[in-house]
Amino acid sequence: MRDQLGLLINEVSKVLYGKEKQIKQALTCLISGGHLLIEDLPGMGKTTLAHALAQVLSLDYQRLQFTSDMLPADILGVSIFESSSGQFVFHKGPVFTQLLLADEINRTTPKTQSALLEAMEERQVTVEGNTYALPEPFFVIATQNPISQYGTFPLPESQLDRFLMRVKLGYPSEEAERELLTGGDARQKIPELKQCFSPDQLASLRGQCEQVAVSSSVLDYLQRLVKYSRESSEFDYGISPRGALALLNTAKTWAYIAGRDYVIPEDIQTLIDPVFAHRLRSSDSLSENSGTALVRMLLSEVDVVG
Repeated sequence: MRDQLGLLINEVSKVLYGKEKQIKQALTCLISGGHLLIEDLPGMGKTTLAHALAQVLSLDYQRLQFTSDMLPADILGVSIFESSSGQFVFHKGPVFTQLLLADEINRTTPKTQSALLEAMEERQVTVEGNTYALPEPFFVIATQNPISQYGTFPLPESQLDRFLMRVKLGYPSEEAERELLTGGDARQKIPELKQCFSPDQLASLRGQCEQVAVSSSVLDYLQRLVKYSRESSEFDYGISPRGALALLNTAKTWAYIAGRDYVIPEDIQTLIDPVFAHRLRSSDSLSENSGTALVRMLLSEVDVVG
């Protein structure tokens, strides 16, 4: 399956130029069974990445544009009275898909944002006392604009923690941008991308990644990182056990994609920012330290070898 993974990455690279690392990060998140948050300026390729992944992974796909006037029912669905049967019939919303692109999720209100909490954690939704299972697999790829932009609502910590990883695409290199400028609209090429995996193969791949070995020395390093975040006065709060498990599981998948059956410290270091940064806050409310700055502190203060 590793050869297929290489083909998959190459296929997505045909529409998202010069972003192989970010493609691998997104793929790592989805294979690990988590949800992905992509944060960047508008027009950087966030939607293109999500749509391309759905295409190459053979997943049913829905895109939902979040706005300030959106209601939870616009996501989950609503019961409508049908005169022919004399009953209320539940009409499923766009959340009932395998890959949901929640575009500009921080442009809607916290009440509407919270409608996704149960879906992301339990893979089900409850409407009017009735519970409905979501398709398998179920992934959310959410995009958000920088919080400094007008008309945004910060995602609460409980919502951020539902995302296994947060990645940023950044500006393209000069070479990649030239290819973008001369190659036409990349989004029109997405339907032409080859489907590299079926949902069943994706489940099998996830099982293989779970078997990747982790030595006691790597686990010690991970625990020292987590411990430092909990005990240092620089952090408002430390990494939770769920956050520690997130880094461990994604490191296994990253190692598998790299062609190894074991995790090395470099896997932890590569993924610690996309897994930990959105889970960390500075203890000083006036500090400008971002989650990424706190991650850099962790890496500089905690030795690989204890």
